Amino acid sequence: MHLWSTFQVSSPLSAKMKIKTLLVKGSRLQQRLEKEQPWKPSVYSSLTPACFTSPLIEKPTGKENKKKINAREMLRPALEGRTLCGESMPQTPPFSAMFDSSGYNRNLYQSAEDSCGGLCYHDNNLLSGSLEALIQHLVPNVDYYPDRTYIFTFLLSSRLFMHPYELMAKVCHLCVEHQRLSDPEGDKNQIRKIAPKILQLLTEWTETFPYDFRDERMMRNLKDLAHRIASGEETYRKNVQQMMQCLIRKLAALSQYEEVLAKISSTSTDRLTVLKTKPQSIQRDILTVCSDPYTLAQQLTHIELERLNYIGPEEFVQAFVQKDPLDNDKSCYSERKKTRNLEAYVEWFNRLSYLVATEICMPVKKKHRARMIEYFIDVARECFNIGNFNSLMAIISGMNMSPVSRLKKTWAKVKTAKFDILEHQMDPSSNFYNYRTALRGAAQRSLTAHSSREKIVIPFFSLLIKDIYFLNEGCANRLPNGHVNFEKFWELAKQVSEFMTWKQVECPFERDRKILQYLLTVPVFSEDALYLASYESEGPENHVEKDRWKSLRSSLLGRV
Repeated sequence: MHLWSTFQVSSPLSAKMKIKTLLVKGSRLQQRLEKEQPWKPSVYSSLTPACFTSPLIEKPTGKENKKKINAREMLRPALEGRTLCGESMPQTPPFSAMFDSSGYNRNLYQSAEDSCGGLCYHDNNLLSGSLEALIQHLVPNVDYYPDRTYIFTFLLSSRLFMHPYELMAKVCHLCVEHQRLSDPEGDKNQIRKIAPKILQLLTEWTETFPYDFRDERMMRNLKDLAHRIASGEETYRKNVQQMMQCLIRKLAALSQYEEVLAKISSTSTDRLTVLKTKPQSIQRDILTVCSDPYTLAQQLTHIELERLNYIGPEEFVQAFVQKDPLDNDKSCYSERKKTRNLEAYVEWFNRLSYLVATEICMPVKKKHRARMIEYFIDVARECFNIGNFNSLMAIISGMNMSPVSRLKKTWAKVKTAKFDILEHQMDPSSNFYNYRTALRGAAQRSLTAHSSREKIVIPFFSLLIKDIYFLNEGCANRLPNGHVNFEKFWELAKQVSEFMTWKQVECPFERDRKILQYLLTVPVFSEDALYLASYESEGPENHVEKDRWKSLRSSLLGRV
């Protein structure tokens, strides 16, 4: 079933979307809010690609800012009463099983409440605690193993207070000293009971946050603790070896991915430079590479899912790391702000937006530009049907950049009924209410999917980041008594775990290397080049545009 079929045409809305810069350091693109034009084909005439150069979002006001997050109503671990006393390695369940909207498991922390001081509960739900007590709550013993929701939530949020290698060192110390793993004369039966639990905790960590182990200090501690466990029995040695091999494969894949991104970035060229050196008659456009909008939407989904897959959950937290007032180590703070894969994904959104604008502005003839607009409208519509909302929004953003939206004669030849539906569904008013409704529909479809295609959910990424940013800014990390505000981090973990579920979906569509190569590497116009191409297609309408046109011709083409 297509999501598209559930919506009807609605009259265009005049709301303006304001997306301020959020995350990516050093981005050359700057968000612009253009003045409203007398004529515009879309409510998005003010929207340009999101740049995210720093977290400068306006804080919400009124009820939105005062609303207290009640994660108890939104979070429930699926693994109720799970214990790991057996000899074999327990299986790690999928992220879709971790959280739902039913609230906490009432009995989840009951067993640890009396034995672990420094933790604060309400109705048997963990709300806050000292950092030291929370660390102890993470470490298993003979009679206790933390629920997976707690492991994920604490490993995700703890980096706001300490570096992962510091946490790993503390965990190793507690495991070795408290469980007497360092004592060769220790109780073998007790070690046999605790070893699989410690190994499972390490497996959870390496599977969910593998990028932590690019730090040699992390890997050193991991190997040391794993060696102590493996020295006991052959079964443990095999499990340790399996865990280490899986981790090394993930880190190797990440390094290869980063090399590919670096190669693509180093070979990128401005489209105008290519036009100067290559006659336009032999230049390719997107229609010569892929004339079918459905196929292009599928290839865009390939790129989206691949880049999503390499974003670590910790990057959402590290993007907003601030100096902990109780921490005096300045170097620790700078090391924690690592968001390279998240940044690469935002750069892809920007590239796709500029690619769409370039393909529309490049044709000399008006009918060809109109055909290109209609082509991208069809691509965007299929992205919506697939559940690829990020590509959808990037395409809409590209079509509503000012160099494109000012082409009145071109837009007059376009059938905009489909576009009206798209802009209604992605309308930013009421905090993207229509989009959020569609996203919930796609998420629900994914849960009950009968095919891999129906599992695809690719959110509008900048809005996901903004939601997490508001959550982070709206609630303090620490309470007045110095305790960690764990109620906040339950909600943070819930939002990130949804993303973790979506990013693990494998793309069901066949890859087309030629189309993918074009999308990832073809040169695109800069903003100035887009304006120049736009003025060359449909001349300036006022003195301001004429002056800019002359300036651009002089600076970019060397003409007067």
